[in-house]
Parts: sequence; structure tokens; C-alpha cells
Amino acid sequence: MAITIQMIKELREATAAGMGACKEALTATNGNMEEAVKYLREKGLAVAAKRVDKESKQGIVALAEAADKKSMALAEVNCETDFVAKTEAFIKFVDDAAKVALEGKDIEATLNDDYKMLLTKTGENVKIRRSERYVLEGAGILSGYIHMGGKIGVLVELACEKPETAANPAVVEAAHMICLQVAANAPKYVNPEDVPQAEIDAELEIKLNALKEQKGKLPPEQALVGIKKGMTAKFCTQICVTKQDYVADGDITVEKYLAGVSKNVGDKLTVKRFARLQLGA
Repeated sequence: MAITIQMIKELREATAAGMGACKEALTATNGNMEEAVKYLREKGLAVAAKRVDKESKQGIVALAEAADKKSMALAEVNCETDFVAKTEAFIKFVDDAAKVALEGKDIEATLNDDYKMLLTKTGENVKIRRSERYVLEGAGILSGYIHMGGKIGVLVELACEKPETAANPAVVEAAHMICLQVAANAPKYVNPEDVPQAEIDAELEIKLNALKEQKGKLPPEQALVGIKKGMTAKFCTQICVTKQDYVADGDITVEKYLAGVSKNVGDKLTVKRFARLQLGA
């Protein structure tokens, strides 16, 4: 069967694949449009399989949120080059992936056909890396933030005691500011009590070994109690969001910032949880 320019254009409009790939698909399937689409999807998987050893360090983190803002989700999709990450097809796929995550569905299973077609369009090793979904639990507010054009995505749940407090503009701003804090300072935990003891012990071992090397020996055990306590507290200021210096005012901690907002709104605000997805990290 003769493959016409019109047939190639129709397949291209349907799949966004290149003209050459569309002609090849139509030729291989004797002009059958449905089979040609299937051919292109399978070819995309074959291309990805050949490039599986190629590193996928570029990509996008996208955010999706429900109309009532009681649920939010992040999705990270990786590719090989920044060029592909900026294409319309790739951006749309990542946005769709975030929307699927928001619905609590499996991204790869739900967008399987779209994924195969994206592989065909890009010719790169594209990976659906991970997603995170939050559904508001009790009184409070969810806030989401995308930083550096999709390099970092953040979700924060800020809890309060009175349901009506969540609508206060000051609380909405506070939740957003905690998102900025998490994006900028990359904490791992909310409070010091959330840090596993094994992680604290490992950090103390490193610090005490450095102290021993510097001094030649460790101080007496009695003195070590206070030293360990101080080291632990300093470690927590680095990895616990409530103990970090507040990004908008280095003279106070996040904990003190929230205490001030709590006083102003007449309710207790606490960081319930957060998620931070950094591209490739």
C-alpha cells in the first residue's frame, strides 16, 4: 500500500512522533493507522531498553492539587537531557503524572500508553521515578510549592486545633513559608524526637572521633555528657525543620516563627509533616 503524505501527517498529529518515524510505522503496518500507533509505542520501549544504561538526571517535579486543596501530590519524572525536559510533550506528561498521583493511582499503569509514546517522541531513557500524595488529616492546611522551575517540589501539612483557623490568611502564608523553608534548607525531620537514635549515634561517633583527633584524647565521661548533648542539639538544628533558622528572619527559629503566628491567630500551629522531592537526589 502506498504511504501518502496525508497519512503521515495524520499519524504525526495523533502521536506527535517525527515524520520519519511515522512513515516507518505506516510502512511496517501496511498503512494501518491503529497498528502504526502500536508500532510506535513498541518502538519507544525498544529505544528505552537500548538506552537503559544512560543516566536520567534531568526532568521535572510537578505539583497537582484538588480544587478544595484538601489533597495534593508531587510527581518526579526523569529524562537524559534538559532539552527534552523543556519540551511540551514531556511537561504535559509530568503534569498528567502528578494528576494521576493526586487520584491515588499508579502512574505507570494509568499512563502506560502515554509513557510508551513519550519514549518514542523523546528517544531518551525516561523514568517515572517517584510520587508523593498528601490528604489533609484533621484540622489544618496543605500547601505545595515548586522551586526552580521544577527542580524541587515540596508538600507541607500544617495542623491547627480549630477548623476555622485554616482559612486565616496568616495561616495560609505560614504554610507557604514553611514550604519555602523546606525547599531552601532541605530538613529531614520535623522535630528532634523524630530523629532515629541510630542516626544521632552515627553523627556523635563522627564528631567525637574528630574531637579525639584534634585533642589527642576525649574529655572525661562526665564532661562528655554535656558535649554529646550540645552536639545532638546542633545536629538537630541542621536536620529538623522546627529547629532551623527561619529563612525569612535568621534571628529566630521556625519554631519561634510559628509560635508568633499562633499567638496572632489565637490557635496552636504545628508542622505535621512535609515531603521534599529534589530532582535526581
